[in-house]
Amino acid sequence: MRILVLPGDCIGPEITAATVACVEAANRRFGLRIEIERREIGLASLKTHGTSLPDEVFAACRAADGIILGPVHNYSYPPKEQGGLNPSKELRIRLDLFANMRPAKTFKGVPCVGRPMDLVIARENTQGFYADRNMHMGMGEFMPSPDVALSIRNFTAEGCRRISRVAFEAAMRRNRHVTIVTKANVLKLTEGLFKRVAGEVAKEFPEVAFDEVIVDAMAALLVRVPSRFDVVLTSNMFGDILSDEAAELTGGLGLGGSLNCGDEFGVAQAAHGSAPDIAGQDKANPTALILSAAMLLDWLGGRKKRDDLAAAAAAIRAAVEATLADPRNHTVDLGGKRGTRAFGEAVAGAILARAA
Repeated sequence: MRILVLPGDCIGPEITAATVACVEAANRRFGLRIEIERREIGLASLKTHGTSLPDEVFAACRAADGIILGPVHNYSYPPKEQGGLNPSKELRIRLDLFANMRPAKTFKGVPCVGRPMDLVIARENTQGFYADRNMHMGMGEFMPSPDVALSIRNFTAEGCRRISRVAFEAAMRRNRHVTIVTKANVLKLTEGLFKRVAGEVAKEFPEVAFDEVIVDAMAALLVRVPSRFDVVLTSNMFGDILSDEAAELTGGLGLGGSLNCGDEFGVAQAAHGSAPDIAGQDKANPTALILSAAMLLDWLGGRKKRDDLAAAAAAIRAAVEATLADPRNHTVDLGGKRGTRAFGEAVAGAILARAA
């Protein structure tokens, strides 16, 4: 089995190195037979290949069993016509990564501003208001005149159906509760379609409780009673916003794992950005990408019917929790002094120690 690592920009090479150390520790402990391949994207490949996503790298993505993608600093790329493709966007579209799964969990020993939380946000990833990915050709935003700007919101029944099914399948593995978050009281057609289709899918899962919360209320309830929720099903933009809020409530975006997946491909990608202000300083928290890699192994275990991959994912998560429980291991964003590399080594060591 081959996992392709794309380090990305700024803090990307640092946190992907820490993440790979943890995957390799799990590989040794469980005998997973994983081969790691590394390819350059982003600013590095712009210098060498004139594009931030070379064709041969994309071909390697399609050939890999799974992908670990570091953050990219696409704001500093040249226009698309000059090779400045956003690798994250391109992979989502070309690999049809329609589901973005974002867990939010409080950890023992980690200061948080919210209440105890353990939920997963199932975010539709290819439709909605996001103009860079919601059209087959062209953009979902345009200006018919210098003083008028329009944005198109795109929902399809099939798009709503497949993310709904992913959410209900996730709930079957958790606490069997799905909450759909909409603004159907105002956006009656698009959100109404999503709500109707999700209700149809809910009938296929009678063991799973299903309810609805309006998005503005949800923003408040995540602060007040997050324990009420298990799997949160929502659209692209609402999922992006709510998952960032949830991550901050649990201790920060540095803890926010994320998996972009579809029917055929899975990409581990932390929810946070490339943090150019701390790049190269060994200050970045790699927890989010390490947890994302664990999600990728879980996803691969389900696809390939391999219990050892699921066990490895669980071991990585347990090692992360054990490492975070000791404040001496906290990185700068959590109020500590531990560096990126040392944190990764501590988690990798905990993975192997539990096998002894």
